[in-house]
Amino acid sequence: MEGSIPLDALWELIRKYDGDPDVPDMESLKDRFRFRDFSHFLETWTWKNGFLREYDDFAFFSEAVARSLEGQNIQYVEAFLSTSRFLSIGLETGRLIEAVRQGLNRVSDVEVALVPDLVRDLGAENAATVLSELSEVQSLGVVGIGIGGSEHLYPPEIFREVYSTAREMGFHTTAHAGEAAGADSIWGAIRPLEVERIGHGTRALEDESLLEYLAESRLPIEMCPLSNVATRVVESIEQHPVRDYFDRGLMVTINTDDPVMFGNSMVQEFQALESNFGFTPDEIRVLILNGIEASFLPPKRKLAMANSFTSDPAWSEKTQL
Repeated sequence: MEGSIPLDALWELIRKYDGDPDVPDMESLKDRFRFRDFSHFLETWTWKNGFLREYDDFAFFSEAVARSLEGQNIQYVEAFLSTSRFLSIGLETGRLIEAVRQGLNRVSDVEVALVPDLVRDLGAENAATVLSELSEVQSLGVVGIGIGGSEHLYPPEIFREVYSTAREMGFHTTAHAGEAAGADSIWGAIRPLEVERIGHGTRALEDESLLEYLAESRLPIEMCPLSNVATRVVESIEQHPVRDYFDRGLMVTINTDDPVMFGNSMVQEFQALESNFGFTPDEIRVLILNGIEASFLPPKRKLAMANSFTSDPAWSEKTQL
């Protein structure tokens, strides 16, 4: 959610808090979102969060995000939200979720489920505390939990007990793995954490046995090609493994990650697949259905959504994206 704030809304928040002399206008704000590497991206993420200080800020930007999604004809989203990063400034998990839901509820044509990021950099003890607080607002569309952040510094294994507790509480689970760290990180998410989805998974290609496991198990991979290029996880879109994974039969889904920070959208993601890897409209339809199947929706909702997509006349049009 915090990486999806439309630039005009973010600019309004920056001005609310007296601005930043290094970012005097909208063009310089756009320039701020060009990253040297993954660490620089995390630094910029922290800088941006400095302009989110009050509960009203969260309601404000959540409405702006929902209206942006609505304008893209996106009907359902499972959005990460890093509530843990704002506890140090005195904000409370439950009230943050309430504020976000308040903003989202102002827009009726898009459904946004929330997947709070427990933020691995803050440690397992903090993650456990946040998880217990999330139980009080589960009814506000909080469907699962994940861990993002400095994957190369905080391995998934230390969150084993947190993930076990989350499952007992009825939360779905996912974890960033194989983005800033290698294949061992993905195995760590699969085995100790028993996740239902893998976030990114870009470096699974470093372990042939892992690719075989992912293909056989059909464990969904939340792939974010344009994000991986923006953060220099891969050097160029042509080097991204998405085509290889798809052809091997892995359960590939396509996602935007932090779309405003990376200047991308779902349409642009699909266009990149078409122009760089030769994905056909039929293959892109498979990716969309994969996304529905990999979602945390109940089975009946998944079936209804898939039927809604495939019965739409536009579904069968053989046009270029």
